Amino acid sequence: MTEQYVLDLHEVGETHVAVVGGKGAHLGALARIEGIRVPGGFCVTTDAFRRAMTQAPSMADLLEQLSRLKPDDQEAIRTLSARIRRTIEGIAVPGDLAAAITRALSRLGEQAACAVRSSATAEDLPTASFAGQQDTYLNVVGPTAILRHISRCWASLFTERAVTYRRRNGIDHRTVHMAVVVQRMVFPHAAGILFTADPVTGNRKVATVDAGFGLGEALVSGLVNPDVFRVRHGEVVARTVAAKQRAVHALPDGGTQEVAVDAQRQEQPALTDAQVVQLAHIGRRIEEHFGAPQDIEWCLADGGFHIVQSRPITTLFPVPETGDQENHVYVSVGHQQMMTDPMKPLGLSMWKLTAMAPMTEAGGRLFVDATRALATPASRAGLLDLVGRGDPLTRDALETVLDRDGFVPLLPEPDSGGPPAGAAPAPIETDPAIVTLLIERSQESLAALRRDIGTKTGPALFDFLLEAFEEHKRVLSDPLSLQAIRAGMEATWWLNDTLHEWLGEKNAADTLTLSAPGNVTSEMGLALLDVADAIRPHPEVVAFLQDVEDDGFLDELAKLTGGPEARDAIETYLDRYGMRCAGEIDITRPRWRERPGALVPAILDNVRNFEPGAAQRRFEQGLREAREKEQDVLTRLRALPDGESKADETKRMIDRVRTFIGYREYPKYGIVSRYFVYKQALSEEAERLVRADVLGEREDIFYLTFQELQGVVSSNRVDDELLQRRKDAFRSYHSLTPPRVLTSDGETVNGAYRRDDVPDGALIGLPVSGGTIEGRARVILDMAQADLEAGDILVTAYTDPSWSPVFVGIAGLVTEVGGLMTHGAVIAREYGLPAVVGVDHATRLIRDGQRIRVHGTDGYVEILP
Repeated sequence: MTEQYVLDLHEVGETHVAVVGGKGAHLGALARIEGIRVPGGFCVTTDAFRRAMTQAPSMADLLEQLSRLKPDDQEAIRTLSARIRRTIEGIAVPGDLAAAITRALSRLGEQAACAVRSSATAEDLPTASFAGQQDTYLNVVGPTAILRHISRCWASLFTERAVTYRRRNGIDHRTVHMAVVVQRMVFPHAAGILFTADPVTGNRKVATVDAGFGLGEALVSGLVNPDVFRVRHGEVVARTVAAKQRAVHALPDGGTQEVAVDAQRQEQPALTDAQVVQLAHIGRRIEEHFGAPQDIEWCLADGGFHIVQSRPITTLFPVPETGDQENHVYVSVGHQQMMTDPMKPLGLSMWKLTAMAPMTEAGGRLFVDATRALATPASRAGLLDLVGRGDPLTRDALETVLDRDGFVPLLPEPDSGGPPAGAAPAPIETDPAIVTLLIERSQESLAALRRDIGTKTGPALFDFLLEAFEEHKRVLSDPLSLQAIRAGMEATWWLNDTLHEWLGEKNAADTLTLSAPGNVTSEMGLALLDVADAIRPHPEVVAFLQDVEDDGFLDELAKLTGGPEARDAIETYLDRYGMRCAGEIDITRPRWRERPGALVPAILDNVRNFEPGAAQRRFEQGLREAREKEQDVLTRLRALPDGESKADETKRMIDRVRTFIGYREYPKYGIVSRYFVYKQALSEEAERLVRADVLGEREDIFYLTFQELQGVVSSNRVDDELLQRRKDAFRSYHSLTPPRVLTSDGETVNGAYRRDDVPDGALIGLPVSGGTIEGRARVILDMAQADLEAGDILVTAYTDPSWSPVFVGIAGLVTEVGGLMTHGAVIAREYGLPAVVGVDHATRLIRDGQRIRVHGTDGYVEILP
């Protein structure tokens, strides 16, 4: 293929990213949109870049060294990237390449002032924004200066920031090449940035315009604060006019300079409202062409707007697709399930197929459309009350949306003549036999699944699984199970609300539910203490576990003194709990049975921090504290007016909460138990597809939906490009933070506590387990990396049931996500740990090793000096 070193902007479009980079491809596409003015110019292609790099044989070795550096080794990255840039800038542009560039320049005018802009092949893509990572040079005049600045753009591919970004996002430096865009310079009256969606709230119907005098460089560099306009439905709905004391202007002989703005102009708007609306309209046309919200650089010159760059806004959280134009309000599933990480497509589709409510997905996360539940007075009140008891932030976010006139209009209550939809189930007797029966039913259903799935393969397996999903939902929706869960929650709420009213006692249920029977999640944490008891007497085993690096260690363990006993203890634990893992609602996540090494840090912490028999002592201590608290409360109640009646009613509620609150954790255990059976069967199908050369690796099935995988198994064919797109998208979703509430306009709403009863500087959260504790904060995002000492306070993003083994060794808990009845809160109360959840940005605001004080009763955290 003939190498092309230079292409006119009108010759390129969105399909030419590999040739002219992301910026060049976007500009070429922009130039083709009727009515959009793009300064004329040309692209120096990636062929030219590769041709120039052949002049520096040392580059291959330098890039190899760079690929081996760790993303956090900033000093090494700084030194090596500077060396690479010097090497590139020292390359003499080959004569044939220089001639091609000069010929293209002559068509603009050999002495024409130009903007020289870098355009990398991994730049400005829908899933990655490289804004500001490579260089742009303005008002460059003459062939010699143009060639010199092209070399500088090539070198800017290896700025420290660009190198670090690529390393952290898994992008190979050797696969990224640099094109350069050379455009006729525009000398504007005003310039700035247009976001076709609000970059802060995400609202797709609000465009934001930043504007300043002169060249846009003054805004980009932070030299001045811009005027900011917000446009909705063709009308300026908000404006902030800044005092723009400085501007950047072009010099006659090339280059730019910073100048003072006349005093009488400083507080004049850079644009009129009419111009702002016109610009927003141009932005909508560009957005429509590219099919995604855009970040657009513009200039106002010669009475019109010139577009000098457009890139997708990659920081926006995606909006679920509905196919209609109605307003929708979505509530995050991940915040309720304690798993806000992105899920892979198979995980998303499996959860949707087995969930009790219809769900939609966006950004690798699941949401429930709450619009209908918010549409009538009774259902709205019921939903807000239920949500508010668990997570006040989500309630506040919903109320923020509902306060807007007309977004979710209230409809009259339907006259159905029966109980309202979603009404609470009828109450049940306080009878422990109910819990026993429910667990037996679940276990019988699981045993039948294991028995019947064993003979199913190929298409027959998928037919069987679709039937199994219906049984899955039948077990989950068992009315008796829902009644038992509700009974435990309502008894908790009654005790907390009523004893606060009668005795001034906050969160009394926290102590009254200590060591409640039948809590499979708290039992899981205590059982790992028993595993530690089996390991502690054997120093050789302990030493071996300290050096474990892979998941095949159990076979090696048996060869050591005491190893068989240790292995048996771990295997017994895995038989009971091996289906669990962090983020377990995503079926694609590796289970403990698949990666037992994830448990080793917690086991070693238990060996080090506890004495033999700690599990039994811990349970008995909780039981003793709960009984003492019960007697204390009842005694104080009897001293009140009508005390005997109040004490009797409270005793009934204590018995009720202790009967049912432990069962709250069992349905999730049943779900993940079934999930592991499904996963094992699907993994066998994946192995068959790999052996048949349909898939490259077993984990490829994770990037297909259940329905797509069913098709692949039937046809023995897979779309490799689809798999790659899914992998790229999943990687990009990690940089997105899911909101608690999301609207169909794209607005993300996270709510606020709106409290003024906490000390200045304290971090506000939701109190979920009473008490106050002071200690060392351990900021840990991965349970497998836990290294805890007695008295440490765990600070993490979220805790699903898989974190329970860590809870036995900590003194307190702080999380960014959570609610009163979510798993982490339930287990914190079970273990008597002061806990505050829903603390926004806790893992960033609290540094690992800092001393903090957790106020679990009042819901705030203090960072101590």
